[in-house]
Amino acid sequence: MTAQLTAPAVAALVAAINSGDKSAFFAVLTDDATMSDDGTDRDLSAWTEREIFSSDGRIDVESVSADGRSLVATYTNSTWGSMRTRWAFTVTGDRISRFETGQA
Repeated sequence: MTAQLTAPAVAALVAAINSGDKSAFFAVLTDDATMSDDGTDRDLSAWTEREIFSSDGRIDVESVSADGRSLVATYTNSTWGSMRTRWAFTVTGDRISRFETGQA
């Protein structure tokens, strides 16, 4: 459902996750990007490797905010199965400088 995504950086990040493209994922992030999971800041590299890339993470977008920088999605990976999640993105220029995720 990525057609609903109107913020280009967010669309690129979701596409990179869904295709398992680690290079494309990190290319859309600023060099100093940060993230949090359920309100706790995490090490971006370690978290994405564990929760996305080595566990076949996928995002099925359910809804997108008017500005395109927040979404609700079913997130699925081989570790946790499927869960309803929320995602919020801080976009700086044409890249993402922070994202926050957690259960919705």
